Amino acid sequence: MQIIPMRELKNTVEVERRCAEENGPVYVTKNGYGRLVVMDIDYYERTMRKVYEAKAVIDGLEDVKDGRTVDAETALSSVRKKYGI
Repeated sequence: MQIIPMRELKNTVEVERRCAEENGPVYVTKNGYGRLVVMDIDYYERTMRKVYEAKAVIDGLEDVKDGRTVDAETALSSVRKKYGI
């Protein structure tokens, strides 16, 4: 985990290098307290994809819990009818 003081943000090349090397977030502090997080775009996109996937799983589990499901035969029949299969 990389932690840098806010004044180091002026050196953008170095911050970018650290993000790439860390392959994760770089935490930026101000007066000794966490203030910002800087990360490589690839890391951000991977993280967001995981968040969206986790949300989809949670939504699906809530559907099951609340009874908003259909059996496989009904679901397949509906898909076949919709797409003329």
